[in-house]
Amino acid sequence: MGASLRGGAVGARARRGPGVEQKVQIVNPDKDPMERRTVGSAEAAGGMAMGAIGWGWSFSACSAMRPAFWRRRGLGMRGAAPGASLRGEGAPTSPPPLVHFAAQGLNGSGRNPARRLLRGGVGWRATGRRHAGTLRVGTIIMQLGYFAMPSHPPERGLKAGHDWDLQVLRWLDDLGYIEAWIGEHHTAPWEPHPAPDLLVAQALLQTKRIRIGPGGFLLPYHHPAELANRVAMLDHLSEGRLNFGVAASGLPSDWAMFHVDGMGGVNREMTREALDIILRLWSDEPTFDYEGQFWQVAKPATMYGFLKPHIRPLQRPHPPIGVAGLSKNSDTLKLAGEHGFLPLSLNLNPGYVRSHWDAVEVGAARSGRTPWRGDWRLVREVFVAQTDEEAWRLSVGGMMGRMMREYFLPLLANFGFLEYLKHRPDVPDSDVTVEYCARHNWLVGSPATVAEKLARVYDDVGGFGQLLVFGFDYVDNAAAWHESLRLLAQEVLPKVAHLTPKMTPQKVVSA
Repeated sequence: MGASLRGGAVGARARRGPGVEQKVQIVNPDKDPMERRTVGSAEAAGGMAMGAIGWGWSFSACSAMRPAFWRRRGLGMRGAAPGASLRGEGAPTSPPPLVHFAAQGLNGSGRNPARRLLRGGVGWRATGRRHAGTLRVGTIIMQLGYFAMPSHPPERGLKAGHDWDLQVLRWLDDLGYIEAWIGEHHTAPWEPHPAPDLLVAQALLQTKRIRIGPGGFLLPYHHPAELANRVAMLDHLSEGRLNFGVAASGLPSDWAMFHVDGMGGVNREMTREALDIILRLWSDEPTFDYEGQFWQVAKPATMYGFLKPHIRPLQRPHPPIGVAGLSKNSDTLKLAGEHGFLPLSLNLNPGYVRSHWDAVEVGAARSGRTPWRGDWRLVREVFVAQTDEEAWRLSVGGMMGRMMREYFLPLLANFGFLEYLKHRPDVPDSDVTVEYCARHNWLVGSPATVAEKLARVYDDVGGFGQLLVFGFDYVDNAAAWHESLRLLAQEVLPKVAHLTPKMTPQKVVSA
């Protein structure tokens, strides 16, 4: 049996027993069609298949789990290939089309042991029925991630909040969530983390598979040359598990602290210029002297025979880049479409979020790209419990409701953004309460209810590839938050496995 992937034909075979093995062959589109190579062989005990990616070699999952194995082959640990660029573009070292596998349900345990090997968020799942002894390769599924501002109540100590975020990231890794994004803010007591890379670096040491990244660095507040080197170093420390989120900053109090004219859009201009500099510093361009509107940066030639710029990311040409958008004609989402970055839509009414994809397509048209909805991430408030009543009590009556009531709704009201939360334009601002948002925007309820709501959101926006759970501080009821994350991964996700965005011509080549 087989499936079609961008860049070549895929075939698979499986055998039962203590070792379930997959063999996959891909035709390298840049070479002779007859030159086929074995790309991956996955083998694991207990009838569970683990994933592996590569080019020109095969290996077992047992070997692949050792860091030294990946380093000897120039790959990041846990299957993230540094040669893998966004949409397959970039350095010649990039493996041709990559296949991403995850094991799920092969042990009949009902658990979710998905261990996805990812690049840029595209997920290919190898699944099957153990008793049938078969595997389906190339099925695209909705994936789960996490978006943390991070949010904590003002009375929470900075260290205590940081420790909570680390605990949640460890849970996410254990539960099979595939990525997490950590925000940066400087003047919001409810969003108190000013340095996402500190949390990211620590979390990478305490997790094994989940991809983690800033979501994102506020580029107007960082010198691009310094940030380029810091992110590149962090990518090496991550062994290829780093995502790189960027943002323009949206808090007027942050603008004021750094003397940035956000009202006039200068923050967006600075973001575009900074990102351009960072990408040039990471490129193969040997030297340049950049005289921009906001920064002057040089990539100098070698001095004294040995001093030269040398720090570049492990993932080539760079880690997957994500950008978040809020407004209807979001410039940042247009930027995502134009450059093939990962678009993230923040937690707004689904009817409004639908317009975000229009912005992505407008940007993509500038560069002749065809964007794929499977790259699109949607941030949502989610709380799953055994019953609808319990989920309502724990969300609306818990920290989720308190944070929205005391901070997020007043913030949006001051910005004039409450319309973004309304399911109809004629709804009065006074009606946009926590309860209103829970009914119309949040995914709250039992597993069956949340699956139904998630399917409705999927249809309302026209399809997307990944659900990012909006993070909250449930330090005082940690078991309930963990249970919600678990139920979403293990009971809700299987119910929406049929929600798969259509592939674009860039993503699929018929076998």
